Amino acid sequence: MSLPKKLLTLAAPAALLALSACATGFPAQVSRFQAMPAPQGQSFVVQAARAEDRGGLEFSRYADLVERNLIAEGYTEASSPQTATFVVTLDYGVDNGREKIVTRPGGFSRFGYGGFYDPFFPRFGFHGRHSPFYYGWNDPFWYSPRGYGYGDIDSYTVYTSYLDMDIKRTADGQSLFEGTAQARSRTDDLPVLVPNLVEAMFTNFPGRSGETVKITVPPPPRGG
Repeated sequence: MSLPKKLLTLAAPAALLALSACATGFPAQVSRFQAMPAPQGQSFVVQAARAEDRGGLEFSRYADLVERNLIAEGYTEASSPQTATFVVTLDYGVDNGREKIVTRPGGFSRFGYGGFYDPFFPRFGFHGRHSPFYYGWNDPFWYSPRGYGYGDIDSYTVYTSYLDMDIKRTADGQSLFEGTAQARSRTDDLPVLVPNLVEAMFTNFPGRSGETVKITVPPPPRGG
């Protein structure tokens, strides 16, 4: 196959990639199984699934986001596991990534933030505002706003991150909620990824049991 034909073959999926990237935001896929009781003053505590995370400053940051979301849902924070109605267990991580190669067509793309935006926009943002959301599981790759010649080939690393959240009733250990949020991104920075995964997890919480939904947490508004 000639080089021009090879480039055309690679350009077709790249064009689809560019179209999917038009809906900018942090895309996540969320699966939830739940039997959560309606909020009636039940209390909770948040714990790390892994022993090495317990008491850590990084985990405390993510636990605080979960606590604030649960309080917003109508539950209350308990002073200890012994006095809590249920225990929330968190686990999170990101893989080592895999290489992805795409062909980038010429022209200009306007996705802002230098072509790859900073997706850190938790529900309780810098000003305590609730962010909107919309559905979508688009390939999270953005192109530079500068134009390039047709057939330019990019190579970059794709990372898959996850957040697992389980809720069990303290009295008998009964499982009330089992949720997993996953995302693909070009960053493996957990302090950026985890707050967005928490945001996705609590979108329409607790959700329909057994349903997997595709949610995109939008980027912060310009000037916000």
